[in-house]
Amino acid sequence: MSKKNRQDIFTKFTSKVASILGHAWIFVTALAVLILWAVSGPLLGFSDTWQLIINTSTTIITFLMVFIIQNTQNRDNLAMNIKLDSMMKKLGISDDDLIEAEEESDKKLENRLSSVQRKSKRPTASSRRRRRK
Repeated sequence: MSKKNRQDIFTKFTSKVASILGHAWIFVTALAVLILWAVSGPLLGFSDTWQLIINTSTTIITFLMVFIIQNTQNRDNLAMNIKLDSMMKKLGISDDDLIEAEEESDKKLENRLSSVQRKSKRPTASSRRRRRK
């Protein structure tokens, strides 16, 4: 199996899992499992095994979900950057610094935001949010 096919399988898998896990019924199911676990505590005497089951299960699920979420966020972010770069090209915006802004440090991005705000003379949503804090 080639590297490209393996990546496509992983991409399809993570996309499908993220899509399924994003539904409200998954949250309700997880909540029901936690309630059942909590109710079973007194019945099982709050044993070490009882605690171990939920602790181990949630740790494993959380560990795996971090990778699935990160993969889907990385892919979405890349797709958005491609779309924005394409829009900038269509609009004739040729500022190479803007095209590669995602590679800059947080401090440099904050400085760039301030510069853009000064040029536009209109506060953006992020600056209004910062003033409220």
